[in-house]
Amino acid sequence: MLRNTLTALCLALLPPVSAQPPPQPVTPAAVDAFVTRYREATGLPGAAVAIVKGTRVVHAAGYGTAATGERVTADTPMAVASVSKSFTALAVLRLAEKGQVHLDRPVRDHLPEFAMADPRAARITVRQLLHQTSGMADSAFREKSLPQPATLEGAVARLRTARLAAEPGAVFNYHNTNYQVAARLVEVVSGQRFADHLREHVFTPLGMRSSTTIDTDRDLPPTARGHLVVLGRAVALPEPPGFGNGSGGVLSTAADMARWLIAQNGGGLLTPASIEELRTPSRANPEYALGWYLGRTPRGTPVIEHGGDLFTSTAGQLLMPGSGYGVAVMANTGMARSDADALMEGLVALIEGGTPEIPSGSEHLLIDVLFLLAALVTVALAALGVVRARRWAARRTGWRRWWLLWHLAPLALCLSAAPIFRVLARGRDVMWVQVVYLYPSFMIWLVVTSVAAVTVAAVRLRHALAGRARG
Repeated sequence: MLRNTLTALCLALLPPVSAQPPPQPVTPAAVDAFVTRYREATGLPGAAVAIVKGTRVVHAAGYGTAATGERVTADTPMAVASVSKSFTALAVLRLAEKGQVHLDRPVRDHLPEFAMADPRAARITVRQLLHQTSGMADSAFREKSLPQPATLEGAVARLRTARLAAEPGAVFNYHNTNYQVAARLVEVVSGQRFADHLREHVFTPLGMRSSTTIDTDRDLPPTARGHLVVLGRAVALPEPPGFGNGSGGVLSTAADMARWLIAQNGGGLLTPASIEELRTPSRANPEYALGWYLGRTPRGTPVIEHGGDLFTSTAGQLLMPGSGYGVAVMANTGMARSDADALMEGLVALIEGGTPEIPSGSEHLLIDVLFLLAALVTVALAALGVVRARRWAARRTGWRRWWLLWHLAPLALCLSAAPIFRVLARGRDVMWVQVVYLYPSFMIWLVVTSVAAVTVAAVRLRHALAGRARG
């Protein structure tokens, strides 16, 4: 009763909206037309879409091509990234229904191997892991830039030297390690590998025959790999190194995600009380429940949703409890483009009787052109600097030669890209190569500038030393 009241209060606190007409039936033809126009306008290589209403599949289809060049269909496995968190939460809730896990007891009661350098970790509960209020955060434990584990057991073991950023239960911090610990808890309590547990107790009962969960980027099948888009052209690239099981490792298809969405509408594996538990937020963040966000559409319709971002692909899922609609989207371009979010917004607009917006992609193209032109100008200036290096050295003697140190500034900025990103992103962790995936044209310009500046400095210094020797 208390949880139901808290959920109702959270939704009541959202901004009031004017009454809207009920969602209208959406047709497969309208979805096909929208996704096709979107791909033509943005250059998105491939996508998969699932739409359900209640227990009925409205549409499940694939569009375009995978990184391998194969056609994307409703049965093509693609990465769902952090949408995986809702699967992990469901697995924990199923064990809780059986009395094998207690959400408000310490994690260590179920997972003795869970240990941190911070004594407060002994108070972290299972519910706090799923609410992302455990006190763990990127600012205290750099989960991405540290050496990556190969298994869930390794993901928990590497926490032994980590500390907390906050008191357990006090602050919301979106941190993937929370769900990796939760997935390892499922393994230990059930006595099964997490992938086997999901297959036996979630995927198979729901008829999700093509779904699984993986550990690292190396386990991605070729069709689930994605792209970066530079100068309007999609370039197939491997996902940067990373561990994601429990927090972002699920691979699924449009057809399987339709079955998953139907399960969330009451045709699934949990009791109504457990489904309500999944959708009840914490006091630390009234918008985040157990692997789901609470929110509203632009028209004010209450929704339950979760997105997923990899560096080469994105995904999203959304439920509209009032109408029974559910939507899942997977796109094989990375978080720098957010194509899954944009497709989701358009599909929701269709469901609500509106007209979906089609982005042009011109903004990304203009940025890429400007930075690549700047890189070409930098190369030309560097060539001129090399040609004139002897003259420069002859005119600058003594302390004036120390101005060469300024040529190291671009290199310093390039090497500091990851720390600078962490500051701008309020502590979120990232590897240097992941910054390249986020801002490819900018990083191309920065790397070119660094190499050019160091080259000019080296040639000038060589001429200066040679002139000094002759003198």
